Amino acid sequence: MSTKRRQHNPEFKAKVALEALKGIEPVHAIAAKYQVHPVQVSQWKKELLERLPGVFATKPPPSVAESAAKEDRLYRKIGQLEVELDWLKKKSEELNG
Repeated sequence: MSTKRRQHNPEFKAKVALEALKGIEPVHAIAAKYQVHPVQVSQWKKELLERLPGVFATKPPPSVAESAAKEDRLYRKIGQLEVELDWLKKKSEELNG
């Protein structure tokens, strides 16, 4: 009879790996506390250490409010440029016509 493997969400993995990284308790104690295998805790800790520099390597994504404000400015600029283009077309026709 096969047993279904447990799948842990990323938040749980991060919590366990961070606790292991702190080094306050030994890995086997953390594993017993969260009911996972000590090797799994060590793997999550190793993965956290490998990926941690990447957190600071990239710029954080802009917030929703910043994105909305930027989009609003761009739409206003597009509208302004369309009005100016229409005005220039009209004046050009007046001078040539």
